[in-house]
Amino acid sequence: MNSKAHQSCSIPAVCVLAAICFLSACASKTEQPASAAAGGGGGMPPMPVTTGVATLESAPLEVDVVGTVDASSRVEIKSQVAGQIESIHFKEGQDVTAGQLLVEIDKRPYEDALHQAQAALERDQAQIVQAQAAAQRDSAQAKSAETDATRFTTLANEKLVSEQQRLQYTTASETASASVRADQAAVETARAALKVDQAAVERAQLDITYCEIKAPMAGRTGNLLVQAGNLVKVNDVALVVINRLDPVFVNFNAPERYLARIQSENSARKLPVEIESRDGAAAKAAGELSVVDNTVDAQTGTIHLKATVANPRRLWWPGQFVEARLVLDRASSVTVAPAEAVQNGQNGTYVYVVKADHSVEARNVTVTRTLEHRAIIESGLKPGEVVVTDGQMMLAPGAHVMEAPGGRSASGAESSSGAK
Repeated sequence: MNSKAHQSCSIPAVCVLAAICFLSACASKTEQPASAAAGGGGGMPPMPVTTGVATLESAPLEVDVVGTVDASSRVEIKSQVAGQIESIHFKEGQDVTAGQLLVEIDKRPYEDALHQAQAALERDQAQIVQAQAAAQRDSAQAKSAETDATRFTTLANEKLVSEQQRLQYTTASETASASVRADQAAVETARAALKVDQAAVERAQLDITYCEIKAPMAGRTGNLLVQAGNLVKVNDVALVVINRLDPVFVNFNAPERYLARIQSENSARKLPVEIESRDGAAAKAAGELSVVDNTVDAQTGTIHLKATVANPRRLWWPGQFVEARLVLDRASSVTVAPAEAVQNGQNGTYVYVVKADHSVEARNVTVTRTLEHRAIIESGLKPGEVVVTDGQMMLAPGAHVMEAPGGRSASGAESSSGAK
């Protein structure tokens, strides 16, 4: 009887204990979402970051690219006659003026050719005189023979002379006329030969002038590729190369998206181009855009441009790489963000944008250039939006953030984007 009473009393106690455990578990589950909501998605606390604000500022619209320097003119000096180099009148790397004597080639073979051509010319002139004299003599004889033929033809018609006599004088007249025509042909042949020999004389004189090779333009000489005593051929290897270094050209490519703006601005005014050395010398120069190519490179999506830059101090050399900046507009309203906010990813450049609920969104942006620790944003970001400038490595899209202690925006004010 006592054991049954004890068993009946223990059953309610077990039930009470089970109910207490169930209520405790329910209470803990109801408290967990509140804690998670207070700390961010997934139960993670907000990440401390530094933020900045994108602003609308007035900045020059520029295209910054790498360019190469090229000589404004380049001439390969080659010989126009064959012969032996007699003397060289310049030094390698020397500045030369237009018309300055550079190389002399042995003239003697061409002087001999000139003397022969002049002798042939004199012979042709004598032959012309001789042929003209013969033509005059035969012409006089032809007139006399024609007169005799006419008289004997009249006498033969009147039966005063025989037909044989008339035929004799008629034949003589025709023969004299043929001789006149032959003499005239000889004169024309001699005149043609005279023209040929005159051309030979002029050619020989020209070859003699070619024996003195002169600079066709002012510039700087390069390495001398032949020496005195060498034999050269006509239009063979270059003897030396002359580059004009003042002014110089700067070749560079601009993205295709700027083509319409470049064409519009360049038609109204000369667009300034600024260049800067890349060797740490901090050399700078300014020039003007001179050529816009007529074709867009389909492979790179760029347009080739050429600027002209004065180079009186010889600071810029052909083949040198420089930083080129094409200035399209001195003051243009653009979206500016701290350069530290821009990150590189698999899909290009992006920034973390802080939304109103303090979560972050990864957004792709297009950066045209960086100007004094500020990134010029062409697309993907609007003025007034808050971006993360430090702490991006710990973030993922959707994460919640808070301003790190002492964190300040790009403008220098306390950021109001963090969770309080």
